[in-house]
Amino acid sequence: MPTAIAVTGADLALPPQDERTVPAAVLDGLDRRPLDQAVADVQTLLDQHGHLVVLYSRAVPAAVEQRLHTVRSLLESDRIALFRPELPPLGLAVLARQLRQLASCDLSPGVLASAGRLLTHYIHAGALLASVARLDRVPVGLTSHARSWMPGSQFAVLAHPQPQLVKIGPDTLLDGPEFGTWMLVGRGRLQSDWVTGTLAPAWRTQGLRETEAPAESAAWWGTDKLIEFCAYLPDLSVLYQLVTSVRQTVCHWCGIDVIGDLCVFCSATPPPAHEPRPTRALTAGGPRTHRALTTGG
Repeated sequence: MPTAIAVTGADLALPPQDERTVPAAVLDGLDRRPLDQAVADVQTLLDQHGHLVVLYSRAVPAAVEQRLHTVRSLLESDRIALFRPELPPLGLAVLARQLRQLASCDLSPGVLASAGRLLTHYIHAGALLASVARLDRVPVGLTSHARSWMPGSQFAVLAHPQPQLVKIGPDTLLDGPEFGTWMLVGRGRLQSDWVTGTLAPAWRTQGLRETEAPAESAAWWGTDKLIEFCAYLPDLSVLYQLVTSVRQTVCHWCGIDVIGDLCVFCSATPPPAHEPRPTRALTAGGPRTHRALTTGG
């Protein structure tokens, strides 16, 4: 079975992009279930898939994040990767679906999980807001704060890859991607056609789909009067080429293949060049380093 890609809410499990997209594992209400049931559910996913990558946003309730770390600690598993990217909820849902697409390919669990950080750079995520008075994810000047109290004001905000905030006007635009993308639009309680009628054509999107904004979007953006949007790469062949073109390394700590300098499963970074690699040993739980044995890791 392919590596499991999990999200913390059913509205973050987007419909398949293509016929190869694997289903998302939904860990909904993780903080409201008994701890032993949460542990059992995650253990079942590990038994079925071998490795688990959980994506969750920075707007997730603190109790959910704490439960994720508690479950991972209780299972003492280095086969669970917890990934919280700098993306708003709709962008995170898109990224999770891209990893679900890649899960059907011949990528090792470490490379697949590492691909999340790589693909984040190719996502343009933002929102159209009726107010920025409570927005704290993107720098907001005093003038914008004052304007947000004026009736009828709307603001276009780009959260990623580079923060940008502008008041909607006749010629208002946001900096968009310099490559071909599709756009997903998540509608909240704000009524406007600016995203679909102005922004999407200006960004030369090759396709557009609509959905409801995730439940976490209101907390992330500071208002539910919003229309969230995300431009992304939809084609599996392009995603696969991006990931496989990056140099792969082996984590010196857990021995898994990764891309980049941080192992998403054990969080180890490469040791300094002058520092000798730790000696590996075998334990009942599988390969571990000598340091892990002596520290109880």
